[in-house]
Amino acid sequence: MSCTDEAPPTGAAVGNRDSAAVMTTYGVSKMISDSGVMRYKIVAEEWRVFDKTQPPRQEFPKGIFLQRYDEHFNPDLFITADTAFCYNQNLWELRGRVYVRNKATGTTFRTEKLFWDMQRHSIYSDKYMHIVTPDRELEGDAFVSNEQMTRYEIKQSRGYVPMPADNSPSADSTAAPLPPPAPGAVTTPPPTH
Repeated sequence: MSCTDEAPPTGAAVGNRDSAAVMTTYGVSKMISDSGVMRYKIVAEEWRVFDKTQPPRQEFPKGIFLQRYDEHFNPDLFITADTAFCYNQNLWELRGRVYVRNKATGTTFRTEKLFWDMQRHSIYSDKYMHIVTPDRELEGDAFVSNEQMTRYEIKQSRGYVPMPADNSPSADSTAAPLPPPAPGAVTTPPPTH
């Protein structure tokens, strides 16, 4: 046996730390609390944390499942996406096949990109959005919503809203009755189709 002054082989030093994750975790199931109350659950196959990027970010490159809980710890919102990023711990960017289901309203949302700004309490997208509620179907090319996804605005919208089959006053309680015709006026029945 002989001794040498050769150092063992080592890899090159990482000069630019923003390209290397400070943490990579596999098989993640994480609970997130808000003011001491459990509010969210995240499940992901892979989670990377970059602390030196501007802004700092978390990546979920192999997809994410997020579940939100109400005040009674019942799940009320479900979100899935092919890829997700979280910037500065408050702005989420979801990409790929983004699917959101609001259990309380029975509404589903589908898009290719969705942003969730937790600081401003808003959800928005500049991509095509398909929304299905219990009584209508809507599509549009831009979308803004409150954080609960109960009030939303769709730009360049199109959709399907069923109309009541019955034309009686009970079918539309918001319709105002027509005024009686003026004395001596000639009335004609409405055309039938």
